[in-house]
Amino acid sequence: MTGDIMQFLGTAWDAANAAGEIIRGNWQQPKTIDYKGAIDLVTTVDRDCERKIIEVIRQNFSNHSILAEEETDLEGKEHEYRWIVDPLDGTTNFAHGYPQVSISIALEQSGQVILGLVYDPLHRECFRAVSGQGATLNGDRLRTSVVNELDRALLATGFPYDRREKADFYLTFFKAFMTRCQGIRRNGSAALDLCYVACGRLDGFWELKLKPWDIAAGALIVAEAGGRLSDFFGKEFSIWGDETLASNGIIHGEMAQIASEAAHKHVD
Repeated sequence: MTGDIMQFLGTAWDAANAAGEIIRGNWQQPKTIDYKGAIDLVTTVDRDCERKIIEVIRQNFSNHSILAEEETDLEGKEHEYRWIVDPLDGTTNFAHGYPQVSISIALEQSGQVILGLVYDPLHRECFRAVSGQGATLNGDRLRTSVVNELDRALLATGFPYDRREKADFYLTFFKAFMTRCQGIRRNGSAALDLCYVACGRLDGFWELKLKPWDIAAGALIVAEAGGRLSDFFGKEFSIWGDETLASNGIIHGEMAQIASEAAHKHVD
């Protein structure tokens, strides 16, 4: 298994690095933008990165399944292994030249995420985790923060693409946390937010309606760095669920209590 994991990690890095070169090469250049919804956009760079990542994976593991944000590839879908890919997390940031973007690549074995890699190509930070083997940032071991009170915690969040229609619902959670924590950041890349929890830059994170490609890699990195994940009620976390609550583990109970109370106050 160790040999396989090293191959998997090498492939994930080669794919992320190749996509990172595309992102850096197009940074601050004019962008061609399409809209998948009123505020859900995609650029040609998203698609170019996805093609490159899939190409690298296929060169090394031609029969593996791949689930990617811009195009779901069903070939080999019954295979034991499946790659889950977000080629450019933070597309809106990228389109506006805001330097908070990442590439997220995870690998499932029989439905369990065993590997996660999130790469910030602008700051050249690579977060990695292997199930049961810990998490690293550019090779250095990661641990979550030791903040033990929500009142002293720095949190992050994001808002789903239907936020114009359901603003009051999402702001219920924001207000609940805003009045209880030290500060809140809204960075625009859920994958990086999770990694920032893992390395202690953030103490907690919550968001609704994230997709598997947004969180599969980052969630494993948080867990392997000693953090905790759940839904808003403190129940078992799933990359297929609608609720993501991540923390350093110490303040998780407080966060879950606030999130669950906010959910009960406002019926979606």
